[in-house]
Amino acid sequence: MLSRLRPSIGRSTSLSRTARGFATLMLAAAVAISSSVSAFAQGVPVVRDAEIEALVRDYARPIFKAAGLANDGIDIVLVNDPSFNAFVTGRRLFINTGALVTAETPNEIIGVIAHEAGHIAGGHQQKLRDQLDRAKTMAIIATLLGAGAIVAGATTSSKGLAGAGMGVAAGGGEMAQRSILAYQRTEEITADRSAITYLNATGQSGMGMLKTFGRFQSALSLAGTQVDPYRISHPMPQERIANLEVLVKQSPFVNVVDPPALQQRHDMMRIKIAAYMQGQAAVARLMRKNPTSLASRYGDAQQTYLYGNPGAALIKTAALIKEQPKNPYFHELRGDILMKANKPKDAADAYAKAVSLDPAHSGLLLVSLGQALMAVGTPDSLKQAVVQLNNGVGRDKENAEAYRFLAQAYGEQGDIPAADLATAEGHYYAGDYKNAKIFAMRAQQKLKRGEPRWVRAQDIINYTPSNKLK
Repeated sequence: MLSRLRPSIGRSTSLSRTARGFATLMLAAAVAISSSVSAFAQGVPVVRDAEIEALVRDYARPIFKAAGLANDGIDIVLVNDPSFNAFVTGRRLFINTGALVTAETPNEIIGVIAHEAGHIAGGHQQKLRDQLDRAKTMAIIATLLGAGAIVAGATTSSKGLAGAGMGVAAGGGEMAQRSILAYQRTEEITADRSAITYLNATGQSGMGMLKTFGRFQSALSLAGTQVDPYRISHPMPQERIANLEVLVKQSPFVNVVDPPALQQRHDMMRIKIAAYMQGQAAVARLMRKNPTSLASRYGDAQQTYLYGNPGAALIKTAALIKEQPKNPYFHELRGDILMKANKPKDAADAYAKAVSLDPAHSGLLLVSLGQALMAVGTPDSLKQAVVQLNNGVGRDKENAEAYRFLAQAYGEQGDIPAADLATAEGHYYAGDYKNAKIFAMRAQQKLKRGEPRWVRAQDIINYTPSNKLK
């Protein structure tokens, strides 16, 4: 659940921030994170929640298929950031919680995913790296030419020639930067057009994309931001709207709306993010539109769990379960409430029910079940906890927190080598490579040389940024 995460960092969600973010978006987001490990090691504030992850994957699945990416193992990562943004790095698509909670319909997020899929399918990141290499060469040549002119000016006592040399060097860097930004703007337009192709292939409207760009345009206007269109990496919103409007309105699917069941899940996601990230006032605003809806009652149950008492939260959650008995996330909420009420055995039963109903087979629910079983505290429940926690990291191997629980469970069983290796895994996926290597070496001292766990420990010990582990 979202409640297990650290609070949101920097909650300013003003339109001016959106405008500044759009105006200053440069190369860093596109090339900064290159591997599964460095994404977490560089401090990206990742949000983990089984329900939200399952919903966003459902949004993405048909789009990825239309883009020819269905078998490419694209991971979706939720970022704890209040701004409306998404980006791709490698085979990962990052979506901010701010985009999820701001978007009023699934179609808006699906349009964002379609655009980012266009970048992945078009190989834009590698092409951008190639352009960066060319730009570096351009800038270096300009600098060398400028340096030559400065030297010539110095030897001939010509201040004018020396000054011209400095201008050549500075102008070369400016020209290289503008070349890269122009290339990025072209790729953004290409990704927009690809997105419309994918939406048409899946029978979905592009109106959500237009609404998103309209939001950016409004933000820039209200913020009074003056933007040099040649110094940004994306086309101006009005330009994108003009380019897309004809394509969107020509589509036979322009008036298609999201299915009611999908809209309901979207509304529940928004109110859940608001409850855990933005507080009671934000939840109240979302509930005001339809206070008797399932999403509003879900938000009310979440708030009662977070800010009220477990007994009242259980009553409200029981009503939700009665209405949708096969919803795994209602049972998950019940488990969270029971854990808060210090009833781990009942919580374990609730989590087990959630696991059995979960169509997405999330490792997060298994980890919750494992934690509850650990809290029960009997030898049998501890044994079951180890099984469930191992199942959880088997499905979600980069869950650093899960390894810490697994290490604790092994430690309570007296299996110190396994506890040390699990601790090493947790440090590794958290980006703490120094301690990962220390605990891997400790584990190796008690393991038989050549066995799978010994080999895994050796992999961690041998890790370098140029030799990334899988």
